[in-house]
Order: sequence, then C-alpha cells, then structure tokens
Amino acid sequence: MSKQDFSFFHTLRVRWSEIDMQAIVFNGHYLNYFDVAFTEYWRATKLPDVLAQAEAGLEMFARKATIEYHAPARFDEMLDIGVRCAELGRTSLRFVLEIYRNDELLISGEMLYVHADSRIRKSEPVPAIWRDTLTAFEKGLAIKI
Repeated sequence: MSKQDFSFFHTLRVRWSEIDMQAIVFNGHYLNYFDVAFTEYWRATKLPDVLAQAEAGLEMFARKATIEYHAPARFDEMLDIGVRCAELGRTSLRFVLEIYRNDELLISGEMLYVHADSRIRKSEPVPAIWRDTLTAFEKGLAIKI
C-alpha cells in the first residue's frame, strides 16, 4: 500500500523507554503502536468501545498479527500510523496498518480480529451497523450512529 491509501492516521512520538541497545525501537513495541492506533481508529468510527463490547458480551478477539520491518524508528521521532479496514468477513475483520516517518515506510502489518460471543468464545457475525459504519468511514463519509 502507499500512505495515500489510508484515510486515518494516528501520530506517536517514540519514547526513550521503547529504545533497545541498538538505539532503535525494540521490535515488540510496534505491536503496541498498532494497538494504540487501532484503538484511536475505532474511537473515530464511534462504534462500541471495548468496555461497551464487554458489557454486551460480544467482543473482537485478536486472532492474528503480522509485522514486516522495513526500517527502524529512533528516539523522539514522530511516527504516523495508518489504519485501514481492508476486509470484512462474515465473522472477521482484517486491518492493514503501516508506520511512517514522514513519507518513509518503516513497518507494515495486519491485524485479524474475530467478532465473538465472549461468554462461550464462539464466533458471531459482524453486526450490520458495524459493516455499514466501517464502509462509510473508509470512504470518508459521515458516520451515522
């Protein structure tokens, strides 16, 4: 993908505690960066947050995460993290995430979530309102919830 393929970005500054002995961001922190950006993406959609989902007993479970490292980030750099809903399955949602320093792609990856009944831990169809909202959000249309 390219940076222009994302309609949503969240910006983070690399903190000192995230640097390893090579003076670059320790690889495990990139999943945390993905999670922070995904949380902000979800907040922007105005769909039920994790607390509301837990209360309803219908949540998204992380099923798979992939990361590809292209170049390292360093202390105090500003990173733009793009999030995009790339696929809506019957019970799953696949998100593509990319981390940029200015226009340079540093990290790319995907997160796959399954919508499930958390009481019995069984997959459930993604609600129609979620589908409509995510589709509209990705097209840059106004969110109606």
